[in-house]
Amino acid sequence: MKVGITETLLRDAHQSLWATRMNTGDMLKVAEPMDEAGYHAIEAWGGATFDASLRFLNEDPWSRLAKLRAYFKNTPLQMLLRGQNLLGYRHYPDDVVEYFVKKSVENGIKIMRIFDALNDVRNMEVAMQAAKEAGAHVQACVVYTTSPVHNVESFVQTALELKNKGADSICIKDMAGLLTPKVAYELVSKMNSEVGLPVELHSHYTSGMAGMAYLKGVEAGAAIIDTALSPLAFGTSQPATETMVVALEELGYKTGIDLKKLSGVAEEVRSWQNGYSDVAAPVSMDTDVLVYQVPGGMLSNLRNQLKQQGMLDKLPEVLAEIPRVREDLGYPPLVTPMSQIVGTQAVFNVLTGRYKVKSKEIRDYVKGYYGRPPAPISEELKAQILEPGEEPLTVRPAELLEPAVEKARSEIKQYLQRDEDVLTYLLFPEVAMEFFKKRQ
Repeated sequence: MKVGITETLLRDAHQSLWATRMNTGDMLKVAEPMDEAGYHAIEAWGGATFDASLRFLNEDPWSRLAKLRAYFKNTPLQMLLRGQNLLGYRHYPDDVVEYFVKKSVENGIKIMRIFDALNDVRNMEVAMQAAKEAGAHVQACVVYTTSPVHNVESFVQTALELKNKGADSICIKDMAGLLTPKVAYELVSKMNSEVGLPVELHSHYTSGMAGMAYLKGVEAGAAIIDTALSPLAFGTSQPATETMVVALEELGYKTGIDLKKLSGVAEEVRSWQNGYSDVAAPVSMDTDVLVYQVPGGMLSNLRNQLKQQGMLDKLPEVLAEIPRVREDLGYPPLVTPMSQIVGTQAVFNVLTGRYKVKSKEIRDYVKGYYGRPPAPISEELKAQILEPGEEPLTVRPAELLEPAVEKARSEIKQYLQRDEDVLTYLLFPEVAMEFFKKRQ
């Protein structure tokens, strides 16, 4: 049996361990041998890379994509898209989502991995439809988490809904490294028998569980797994590509990966480590994630937030508060933007008293502006946020948003150098304007 390998080196691996700072020049140094190594796909765009390119590297993310496409002639490029949030932290109008997806595919994306932080399928359907129309492979995600309301059946139900909306494959997206070998086996088996679409496993090594979960998932029929080349593997990144390839090949699975082609790539990436040392996270495991469910990126943000306020000693209290906030909010999975929303509120609760200070995002979430929570929100919290007689939204949140593309085009016409600039501006207006002015 063939097991495809999706390489995360150019996106999730450096997002997890190098604060998303890998620059395009470095990526191009290793693109050719990576293209010849036999990968199922290369995840190279989306997630936090768009924002980080503009904000920290002074690079146009669209130019990066075009350059990568020129190098990857044999291997499809894949991106991660947050459904109606695209690559930002709020919902965008449908015309923005449709235009963004169309332009991403035109610029070289072949596989569009789409997720919603709440597993609210309504927040994924416009992006899925647009990707389909643009001719991309639509990979829809089921965001994995554990709670009293999440179980194998509920995840399979979500996958069936996604199949009905036109998904070509399903990704089990385990951003916190919570997927155990037993559940991986059960979930993939059920997905295969009841949904019948190819299943891809995506996990992080945070708890040390991912490699075992991958092997059991493959045993149950997972078609593809996500791995990271060894210099940027483990810790809060993915299991190492080389390790998983050897393990799978020994067990009789074919991966199609030529490890000889990758040894030079690994050596090259290792040689950059000094250049990224100021942003590099320690490659270490944190089994506390199994208790608090805090993904690696969220944990480092919390540490920094508290450190800046001279309150790092409060971290254990904040970690203990996160599951309580999550329960109050109806058990949302802790993935962007919910991880930031829950984490920030937990910090407020510890520093100022429970819900004495409430972020705008928490208020919007309770009012239904992010979508449908997995379980009912605490009545006490609703009473503090909603006006008497006010009900949370029941419609798809983006239905309330006005079209925005043409308005944005006229706002920045003096800076427009390419169509895609409109999208850059819509996603990150202030950062984009700064970038456009520098570019001019």
